[in-house]
Amino acid sequence: MIDVSREKFEELVAEALDTIPPELARMMDNVVVVVVDDPPEPGLLGLYTGVPLTERGGWYSGMLPDRIEIYRNPTLEICDTEEDVVDEVQITVVHEIAHHFGISDERLHELGW
Repeated sequence: MIDVSREKFEELVAEALDTIPPELARMMDNVVVVVVDDPPEPGLLGLYTGVPLTERGGWYSGMLPDRIEIYRNPTLEICDTEEDVVDEVQITVVHEIAHHFGISDERLHELGW
């Protein structure tokens, strides 16, 4: 397991978010991305909780933000180098943002994510 400080890990998540194409980033609505050390259940590297954009309707107003959590410790556990961490964070951030856009795990796997 590699050791990456929480501050550095948060920077990697921010850098991954910066790679999202501007036209997609502008479409993200009412969502927050946070780093959490440990997941609520083993095996998770990230988790999207909320109402995907594709499921929102006229009823959707005044809601708390959707939440994307990126889990630091399990990510570090599966990585051998900082480059591996950078790659895994990028993949996880894209994966969870895709859920915000309503893309299922099955479709993500079909697309190679």
